[in-house]
Amino acid sequence: MKTRLTTLVISAALGIASSVCAAAPIDSIYTSLKTEACKTLAVNENEGGSYQGRCPGTAGYQLDVLEGDIRQSITVIDPKGNEFPLNLWSTVSSGFSAVGEKAEWRVEKIAAKKRPIALIVRFNVSGDPEHPERTTSYLVVSKITANEICVTDVVEPSSTANQQARVLADSAATKACKTP
Repeated sequence: MKTRLTTLVISAALGIASSVCAAAPIDSIYTSLKTEACKTLAVNENEGGSYQGRCPGTAGYQLDVLEGDIRQSITVIDPKGNEFPLNLWSTVSSGFSAVGEKAEWRVEKIAAKKRPIALIVRFNVSGDPEHPERTTSYLVVSKITANEICVTDVVEPSSTANQQARVLADSAATKACKTP
């Protein structure tokens, strides 16, 4: 009986250890979304102005920051050149907006490579056109899979927003895309 119990305990411990080892560690890599860190692709000063800048990402990904009518959004470009518009101005808010200064990439470490699985960006929105200085700062979580990159979660401001966004990002692959 004691031998069977010992065998059962050892088997359970090995099972837990192997499942922990099988999960790839997830970490963060930060890249800049500041205008000076991005290559300007297009500028139009007419009719309120527009801007498109390409910012370096990680692991062959890039981010296009788009601005028009005092609203910003991001398009993710994968290593193959496929474009995935996040449409923040419709999936999060249509108010006057600006993306934050950095992007947080959640990456899995597999062997010596880092593979992005999610993206977190800050999205500052003015919900009151009469008082544009009053903004709400959301964290937008987008999943990155082989076939799809899209917004899955929007985290409202709180003292634990960063941690909450990371937890949501780490499980975003199985979530549905938010629609406008």
